[in-house]
Amino acid sequence: MKYNKQNPLKVFTAFSGYDSQCMALDRLKKYDKDFDYELVGWSEIDPYAIKAHNVLYPQYQDRNFGDISKINWGGQVPNFDLFTYSFPCQSISNSGLQHGFKEGSGTRSSLLWECKKAIVAKHPKYLLMENVKALVSKKFIQDFYTWLLELEGYGYVNYWQVLNATDYGVPQNRERVFCVSVLKTEEDPIPVYHFPHPFQLDKRLKDVIEKSEDG
Repeated sequence: MKYNKQNPLKVFTAFSGYDSQCMALDRLKKYDKDFDYELVGWSEIDPYAIKAHNVLYPQYQDRNFGDISKINWGGQVPNFDLFTYSFPCQSISNSGLQHGFKEGSGTRSSLLWECKKAIVAKHPKYLLMENVKALVSKKFIQDFYTWLLELEGYGYVNYWQVLNATDYGVPQNRERVFCVSVLKTEEDPIPVYHFPHPFQLDKRLKDVIEKSEDG
């Protein structure tokens, strides 16, 4: 499927924050002049994150569907091709209490399971998840596999990997789990995805820190 200005990639971002996902898509537009996307909806409840989102993307400020647990996916939300869900990490992270994200546990990270409703209702072609490295630690790996099996049951092929920002041009040692899921179709019964290859870092922290007005 070719996504361009006549047929933009329709995107919904859950747990949006200021929407670094859209920022990445904006960068993609710079590399591929034919590519285009439209944010048909986003979901965020933090007032500061919403304020930042509205500053960066004022054209989409009326498309925030709010609390993900209260969205009527069937009749309220337009269809979309890509669903991103960087769900809360507080109950998984090594810096937290690590109460986990099992379905029905009531933890902040268990909001992941609210994403089932969106996926079942809309069956988007692509899913993109990002979270802390602890998600695939010994303590939580089986629960992560449970989620992947859930997606396989809906017809998705999953590809996941731990990526470090320092391997992709960012002068910061920041490891995160990324999972890309692609919906199987008759035309593409075994969709294949390859994560980008690392490349040598040519920046240092001093190259990206803004100088003070006094400096």
